[in-house]
Amino acid sequence: MDYIIDEFQKNKAIFCGLLDNVDNVMVLWKQAPGKWCLLEIVCHLYDEERDDFKFRTRWVLERPNQTPPPFNPIKWVSEHKYMEQDYSTMLNKFIAEREQSIIWLQSLKNVNWNNSYEHSKLGTLTAKHFLTNWLAHDYLHIKQITKLKFDYLRHQSGENLDYAGIWK
Repeated sequence: MDYIIDEFQKNKAIFCGLLDNVDNVMVLWKQAPGKWCLLEIVCHLYDEERDDFKFRTRWVLERPNQTPPPFNPIKWVSEHKYMEQDYSTMLNKFIAEREQSIIWLQSLKNVNWNNSYEHSKLGTLTAKHFLTNWLAHDYLHIKQITKLKFDYLRHQSGENLDYAGIWK
């Protein structure tokens, strides 16, 4: 699991690089209706870091065979009023929460990553499952943020960006 912790540390720096000092217009810009802007993505990353992946990983490690409480990250968008949040504050909260996650993961000793519980639809879910999906979630959002920034460049410049390469 050292690999995953190392990747979380690297991804913290990647998120900082991608998300810090962003133009205020870009923070709220959306590629299309129904897509998320950077503010919504940052709020989501913070909530997922704190209330989903770390919470569920810890839960399964500390309470094997017990089902964690349900949650609905789609509802968090309105319940946590993502569009009313301050971008810089939320980014700082996410980065601080990521740092706490790394410290917590580094502190774990003699962990049974096979601790699990039975999910009614998904079957056996282990602590390792949540940990690895947590990292996969990072990669998906790094891709999402990069695509949003690419599309914003095309939108702002009015230029055809195919010379750079085709986004697939």
